[in-house]
This record gives sequence, C-alpha cells and structure tokens, in this order.
Amino acid sequence: MPSEVTLLESRTMRVEHLGRVDALDKVKALVMLPDGAHCTTDGVARYFEVSTGVIRQLTARHRAELAENGMRVLRGPDLRRFHSDMVSLWGTEKGESYPQAVTQLTLHTRRTVLNIAMLLRDSDIARCVRTYLLDAEEGWREAYASLDRRVTAVESCLGGVGVALQELGPVLNRMSHRLDSLDRRLDATNQVVAAISNRLCQMSEDINRVDARVDDVVHQLKDLRRGRRRR
Repeated sequence: MPSEVTLLESRTMRVEHLGRVDALDKVKALVMLPDGAHCTTDGVARYFEVSTGVIRQLTARHRAELAENGMRVLRGPDLRRFHSDMVSLWGTEKGESYPQAVTQLTLHTRRTVLNIAMLLRDSDIARCVRTYLLDAEEGWREAYASLDRRVTAVESCLGGVGVALQELGPVLNRMSHRLDSLDRRLDATNQVVAAISNRLCQMSEDINRVDARVDDVVHQLKDLRRGRRRR
C-alpha cells in the first residue's frame, strides 16, 4: 500500500487518485459557488482550515499541475462574463451582493481541490482526505484480491466441466446418430401410413360404388316381382 509521503511527493500517484473527488465531502462539506462547479481561493482555504496565503503559495509552486486539473485565473472580459453569470445566482442563494474581484479571480474545481489535498502538508483536513484515499485504495485491493480468488475458483470448476464435456462428446455423438436413424425410420413409417390412408380412401369409394350397384339390382328384382303378380 502506498504511503502518505508517496502521495505527497509523487505526481503519478496523485494522478491515479484524482477521480475520487467524493473523498472531499466524506471528510468535510466543500462549499462551492452558486454554479456548483467552482470555489474561490478563500473557499479552499476555509475548507482546509488554513490561510489564503498558504493556498496561494501552494498554487504558485504547483501552478502547472493544478491548471491541468481545472484551476484557472479569470481576468478582463472572462472575469466580467463570470461575474455577470454569478451575480443573480449569488443574490438568490446568499441574499447579499456578489464579492467581485478587482482585477482577477482564481477558480478551483473539485478536482483541483482534491489535487491540493494531496499536496498540502500542514492541514489536518488535507491529511484526513489523503488517509481516506489510501484506506479506500487498500479496501479496493482486498476486494480485488477476493474477486481474483473467486474467479480462479470458478475457472477451476469450469476446467472440470470442460473435461466432463470432452468425455461426454462421443456419447452425445452416438446419441445424435441414433436420433437421426429414428428420424429416418419415422419418416418411412409416416410414408407407409399415408399410403395405407390413401388406399383406404380408394376402397371406401369402391365400396360405395358396389353398394349403389346392389341397390339398383334390388330395385330391379322388386320391379320384376310386382310385374309377375299383375299377370
């Protein structure tokens, strides 16, 4: 498990943890500007319970790294546009006038604040954030190790299943051949039954014709008998 010192001194280690901005609110509520996306240098200082001077010194030393993670300084037209966007929201949220900077305003995102937490040495809040990050990482490592063991066990079971399937292969092939043979015999039987059915239909027609001829003969005999009686 990496140590807190490693996190403070290794930019690569900090980059690996920058996605965990949820760690900030786990330690202490971070107050953002009304847009919900930024906070000022004063807001960052209040969160870490240090002076604004400490935050300014740290941002000056690590400006490039912090800028890559969302910190920006507004001046001129950009600053005026930001003030314009914030004024109405600030009045609604705070019931007071928006504290406009005279010449420039430094804005920090949650990602930037987390970056500062991994750089700021003399702050109990920053130390708690780092501890939370490292403890969470250790928990993930243990969970991953447990998952890896489960996957290994499943793979072992599947290996046994694979061997069983290989042994069943010849049996299944023989069963398939027998089923094919039964299908062919069933088709032949169906053909015989169909031929018998056709023959029975023909015999029924022959019987009907014979019955009709018998009826004719019977009628003829009756007519002959009646003719003889009249004589």
